[in-house]
Amino acid sequence: MLRSCAMLIPAFLALAATGVAQEARPPVSQCQAIAERLPQVKFASFVPVAYEAPEVSISFIGHSTFLIESPGGVRIATDYSGFLLPGGPADVATMNKAHESHFTLTPDPGIGMVLHGWGDTPGQPIDHDLVVGDVYIRNVTTDIRAWGAFEEDGNSIFIFEVADLCIGHLGHLHHELADSHIAEIGRLDVVMVPVDGGLTLGAESMRNVIERLHSSLVLPMHRTGPRVRDFAAMFEGDYDVVYSDSRTVTLSLASLPRPPQILLLQGVW
Repeated sequence: MLRSCAMLIPAFLALAATGVAQEARPPVSQCQAIAERLPQVKFASFVPVAYEAPEVSISFIGHSTFLIESPGGVRIATDYSGFLLPGGPADVATMNKAHESHFTLTPDPGIGMVLHGWGDTPGQPIDHDLVVGDVYIRNVTTDIRAWGAFEEDGNSIFIFEVADLCIGHLGHLHHELADSHIAEIGRLDVVMVPVDGGLTLGAESMRNVIERLHSSLVLPMHRTGPRVRDFAAMFEGDYDVVYSDSRTVTLSLASLPRPPQILLLQGVW
């Protein structure tokens, strides 16, 4: 089955005010357009010939933190753990998991909004659903291994819908995604995946997750050096594996790589 991709910039993006615009009724997710409750769906992108697609830039900051910059100038640090960001504080910082290298208790006071990926109330998962400028931000929670058991909903996959792209950060993912997770996530054109093999998923299991998401661009992170290069080598033949001399990739719906690509940004490999 094929998923259809919105041909026009969603109305909520055109109407969203500069800065934080949290709507009483959140917009409909274009990433979930036909994927909801269809766990076996296979995704494909369609772009009109005359469509001038706006561009998004994604920069690797360090460890598992990336800076996403939207066409409207919204700056989002995802999996933020206190790094200094080029260009100053972000408008939004997401912290996927309350883990020592994945969050900070003292974020830069200049950050406009900090979104935790875990609930403040035990047993109550966090639920984010908001618009910030031209970006729609939501999350899907997953469980975390803790002291031989699982902490329910302790991690969030943050999803950023911007410029007709669906961009997701898997956070500190500890288990393969169930059909229900895939349905909630929808499509991910770009996915940031942790490479570890310790607490996070092993390489083979992470490959299974990536293949189920059918993403066009995969950005490994978390570990660097030989481990991440070995991870990328697993995909050779099925994906183009690219080693970049830049920490930043700029892309649009029209420029998504075909065939899909494993892109190792500078600082990762």
